[in-house]
Amino acid sequence: MGSDMPDIDSAVICDNGSGVVKAGFSGEDAPRVMFASVVGRPRHNMAMVGMASKDLYVGDEAQAKRGVLSLSHPVEHGIVTNWDDMEAIWRHTFDNQLRIDTSERPVMLTEAPRNPKANRERATELMFETFQAPALYVAIQAVLSLYASGRTTGVVLDIGDGVSHAVPVYEGFSMPHAVRRLDVAGRDVTQYLSRLLTEAGVKLTNSAELEIVRDVKEKLGFVALDFAAELGSARSSSLLHKEYTLPDGNCISIGEERFRCAEVLFDPRPLGHESGGGIANLLMDSVLACDIDVRRELLHNVVLSGGTTMLQGIAARLTKELTAAAPPACPVRVVAPPERKFLVWIGGSVLASLATFANQWITREEYDEYGPTVVHRKCF
Repeated sequence: MGSDMPDIDSAVICDNGSGVVKAGFSGEDAPRVMFASVVGRPRHNMAMVGMASKDLYVGDEAQAKRGVLSLSHPVEHGIVTNWDDMEAIWRHTFDNQLRIDTSERPVMLTEAPRNPKANRERATELMFETFQAPALYVAIQAVLSLYASGRTTGVVLDIGDGVSHAVPVYEGFSMPHAVRRLDVAGRDVTQYLSRLLTEAGVKLTNSAELEIVRDVKEKLGFVALDFAAELGSARSSSLLHKEYTLPDGNCISIGEERFRCAEVLFDPRPLGHESGGGIANLLMDSVLACDIDVRRELLHNVVLSGGTTMLQGIAARLTKELTAAAPPACPVRVVAPPERKFLVWIGGSVLASLATFANQWITREEYDEYGPTVVHRKCF
C-alpha cells in the first residue's frame, strides 16, 4: 500500500470553518485538503466561450470564477446557515478532494460551541442518510484544540475567519454557560485593512481585491503591544513602512495600517460595536463566569487556536491585557502552538486515533434506533 494512502480504518476528520474547510484522515498530523468554504452559482446564463456551464461551483473553483458567480458562505459566524450549500461542500470534500467512499469510514465533524440543537441533528441526519457513514462523532472545536495542545483543562481562544470564541474546558468538558462569542474575527480585520488602505489612497475593495488585502494582512499585519505608543512612533518615523508588490507589479507602502487593522480584535468600536469589548474582555468574561476554584488553572492555560491567532504579537498583547485584569494570585500564561492554524483539525485526528475513543462513535445501529437526536446523548 502506498504511503500516501490513509490507513484503511482511519476516520475522516472534517473541520468546517466559516472561511476554510480543513479535511483529512485520523492519525495524520495535518489536514490533506484545505479550501475556501464558499459556494458559487452563476449570476446569468453562462454564455462564456469554452466554459462548460455548471450550476454550482465549490471552494477554490468558485473563488477563481467569482467574477461571474454569486458567492455564498454556508457557515456564518461558525454556524451552518444554508444546508443545501453545506451538503455541496461536504460532497466536494469527500468525492473530489479526499476521493473516498463515506460508507466505508467513520466521520468526525467539528462544531462551534453552543451549536443549535437543530443544526446538530441536521448534520447527523445528512451524514447517515445522504452520505451513508457507518459511524459519526460531532466534536466541539475548542475542546479539540485543547486536546491538541496536550491539555484537558484550559480556556481556548479560537479566532477564525468569521467568529471568535472563548471556551473554558475543565477535564475534557466544555462549560457551555461560560462560553463567550464575539462576531469579530479574521474577515473583519481584512475588511478594516481594506478601509484603511482606501483612506490612504489604495483602493482594494471588490471580492477579488479583498484576497490581496488578506494576503497583505497575513504577510505584514501584526498586533501592537502598546497601541498608542506604536501609533506615535509610526507617525514620527518610517521604520514600520513595508513595501508590498501587487499582482499587477505596482508597489504600495504600508505603515501604521499594519497594526491598526488588527487592533479591532481588541477594540471593535471602529467596526460599529458599541461595547468596544474585544478578545481580552471576551476571555476574561468567560473565565469569570466559571467557578472561582478553577479560574487560576484556566488563566494559566490560555490556548490560542484558529488562523487569525497567527497574527504576530497577539500572544504578548493578550498576556499583558489579561495580567492587568486578572487577580494578582492568578499568573497568566498564553500558549500559542505553532500549528494553531489547524489545531482543531489536529485535535480531531488525535482523538479519533485513540483506542479508548472507539466506543464514543455514534454507530449506524444507534442512529437507526434513536434517530438524529442520538447526537445529544453521545456528543457533548
